[in-house]
Amino acid sequence: MTTPQHSFLFLQGPHGPFFATLAKMLRRAGVRVWRVGFNAGDAAFWPDRASYIPFRAPQQDWGARLREILAGKQITDLVIYGDTRPIHAEAIAIARAAGITIHIFEEGYLRPYWVTYERGGANGHSRLMRMSVAEMRAALAQCEMEMPDAPPRWGDMRQHVFYGALYHGFVMLANRGYRNFRPHRALGVGAEFRLYLRRLLRMPFLSLERLIATQRIRLGGFPYHLVLLQLEHDASFRMHGPFETMSEFLDVCLKGFAEGAPRHHHLVCKAHPLDDGRVPVRREIRRLAQHYGVADRVHFVRGGKLAGLLNNARSAVTVNSTAAQQVLWRGLPLKVFGAAVYAKPEFVSTQPLPEFFAQPARPDSRAYRDYRHYLLETSQIPGGYYSARGRRQLLRQVVDLMLASEDPYDSLRSGTAAPRQQLSLVK
Repeated sequence: MTTPQHSFLFLQGPHGPFFATLAKMLRRAGVRVWRVGFNAGDAAFWPDRASYIPFRAPQQDWGARLREILAGKQITDLVIYGDTRPIHAEAIAIARAAGITIHIFEEGYLRPYWVTYERGGANGHSRLMRMSVAEMRAALAQCEMEMPDAPPRWGDMRQHVFYGALYHGFVMLANRGYRNFRPHRALGVGAEFRLYLRRLLRMPFLSLERLIATQRIRLGGFPYHLVLLQLEHDASFRMHGPFETMSEFLDVCLKGFAEGAPRHHHLVCKAHPLDDGRVPVRREIRRLAQHYGVADRVHFVRGGKLAGLLNNARSAVTVNSTAAQQVLWRGLPLKVFGAAVYAKPEFVSTQPLPEFFAQPARPDSRAYRDYRHYLLETSQIPGGYYSARGRRQLLRQVVDLMLASEDPYDSLRSGTAAPRQQLSLVK
């Protein structure tokens, strides 16, 4: 475990109070905690003014200022959410050179019931990218606990959208003290706020639209394949995939479907649950479907839960969406175009896309179950960032993981990992 000499520096986190709540518990454990804020949204969700360090300079000064903070506060641990936004990528490089432990939070690889905690890198930079299923099985050899099921009810989508709107509202209306702040996404803060607010207000109408579209598919009686769409501005799509835009990915999918799928099969394009309309996906799908002569066999579903659509699907295609884990859990064939922690040769198809749609190869379900079990014993922590209940569940385990001398992967291999209380979620 850690000692009082440890000093944690937080950078940007999930929208909402999770980072502040986590810091409070770390202080109770006897460590020092600091937070660098880059805008009014960061400041609003960090109530402890004594530990808050505002960064108001131009971004080109960030590296020099960070080195000053690391030295002045004797920082031993860096805590961030996501590892690809420019300020985080630069901070990781500086911290790594200084021998500082890097704690990375991300949305769960097995979302929505778990979140991801790793050290050093996440997604395409994760240690999982370099691990084989055989290595995971060897690490699980001394683990006798059964793999837990997902809880029957869990999720915080409304809270996620609410905190996103609130955060961007603070940045838009109260950012006078941070005139040099530039968001890591191309869209302006005002536009982000309006999109979050619009999404929040339209939720009831979107639910009705989604129900109608899903019913048409369910009652259609046709075999279908799924395309799992992502957010075009999402870091995994941009940094760890081969496409510049969602339109490029859709073009490949619809062309492959038109060339290879049996003529009685359909294609269902499912939008990401947080899709806010900034990219006209539906219009692009309609255009491409007409171009390839399959307009009567292509459907669009706006967000929502994936399980109902997966129950009758024949296969799924994605760039590197974490939703693909649900596909593999059901033993369905999966085609992946980008780098992903689950893209192992045992359970991801290497077929050309037309051939995949014609006769998709099934995954090795036993290998995937071992892989999933390994994740649940290491980097996947039950809980969530946005709801109070999710944060309570998450804090029960994640603080001890952060204070451990080894990261979760090494702890399991060396036999020092604490038992996971995953099964408490299903009660």
